[in-house]
Amino acid sequence: MTDSAQYPDTRADGAHIHWDAQWRTEEGRSAWGTPEPRVLEVIGTVRAMGGRRVLDVGCGIGRHTRALAEARLETHGVDRSESGIVYARELARKEGLDLRLRVTDFASLPYESESFDYVLAWNVVYHGTEDDLAAALGEIRRVLRPGGLYQSTMLSKRNSEYGKGTEISPNTFVQPGAADDKVHPHLYCDMDDLLRLHRGLRLLDGSEIEQGRVGSYHWHLLFEK
Repeated sequence: MTDSAQYPDTRADGAHIHWDAQWRTEEGRSAWGTPEPRVLEVIGTVRAMGGRRVLDVGCGIGRHTRALAEARLETHGVDRSESGIVYARELARKEGLDLRLRVTDFASLPYESESFDYVLAWNVVYHGTEDDLAAALGEIRRVLRPGGLYQSTMLSKRNSEYGKGTEISPNTFVQPGAADDKVHPHLYCDMDDLLRLHRGLRLLDGSEIEQGRVGSYHWHLLFEK
């Protein structure tokens, strides 16, 4: 646990509040409909290894859950945004896809232990402090089967936003007054941090990628339980 007494009491509500508003409009959803190529690659790996049951943590409007279902995998998804889940369900119904979606907190996943072959958390679990991440990862490790794959992204300390705003917890910053989700906590990591925070998972691939815009460095990660 971190020592919160070292840091100012500038807590913000979770980033899901920002994204819940984003998912309510066509403009807000417009940039988030296409699956990431690296996710599609790993979906192929999951199928090749005989995986059948998969979970998308922070599924949003369902761009990756739809890709998983199209690959004939039993697809579950969770998000804290009700508007995202509502939209994802409606789009899946129109496309004839079987998605099993729930609104829930990532620190309390409503699934049995060791019940998934693959868990995805793309651009999700860095929204918060190290303690928030630890709670989510504890649940992800719990529901992942031995030998299963966990794919995620984390923010790099090379990211141009690192250090901006107020540090509310180690390497976690909020930017009061920001027009985007940076008004909510964002956690930044280097490789040493990643290995420390992901104990109990074996790193298979860790690439530092400029994602979407200049200076937006993210870690693209693949782990095995």
